[in-house]
Amino acid sequence: MAGIYSSSTLSSVSNFRTSWLVETHSRRTIPGKPLHRRNVNIKAEVSYVNADEAKKLIAVEGYAILDVRDNSQYNRAHIKSCYHVPLFVENQDNDFGTIIKRTVHNNFSGLFFGLPFTKLNPDFVQSVKSQFSPESKLLLVCQEGLRSSAAANQLDQAGFQSIACITSGLQKVKPGTFDSVGTTELQDAGKAGLITVQGKISAVLGTALVCAYLFITFFPEQAEKLLQFAPTS
Repeated sequence: MAGIYSSSTLSSVSNFRTSWLVETHSRRTIPGKPLHRRNVNIKAEVSYVNADEAKKLIAVEGYAILDVRDNSQYNRAHIKSCYHVPLFVENQDNDFGTIIKRTVHNNFSGLFFGLPFTKLNPDFVQSVKSQFSPESKLLLVCQEGLRSSAAANQLDQAGFQSIACITSGLQKVKPGTFDSVGTTELQDAGKAGLITVQGKISAVLGTALVCAYLFITFFPEQAEKLLQFAPTS
């Protein structure tokens, strides 16, 4: 498929073991023959695709969509009929170091960007295995493309053979590309916290300035009369 970049790695590990166990040949034994054993592991082929290519993988090749984002982003918007197994889960550990890190995070990244304080999901691979066989075709999606790549690496090591990821994640997907469920568009699911409030304030102020400029440009006399009533210092 054009536009799909893939890499396949063939790794082999040779273990040389000298054994005085015998090799059987025509019901005779040959003592002292060294025994060679080789274990060959074939790693999965991970494809990196854009949104249009991803749709073809789903429609033509039967790939299932696996969303690996955290619960907050998934609940804001996700592709309809996808599966959800988060690569990171909210960290509720109560050891002293974690409490300090969580407090700092919640007062900065959590407050401004709406990002939860998370940790790697220890049950990620097992949860995926409970829903899919290693022969399943999986399209992994996240918001920026980083978590899906990390998840693909874990599933690769676990023996999954057909894995694809959307390059740069859902943030680069155009509206309407996928049927989605949620309160926002897929590309905006990563936006939350005060940064979104600031964005709304900036949009309102920008609109007000544009309207004021247009009013002064097209109705200069009325604008001048209004300015006469403005208080002076």
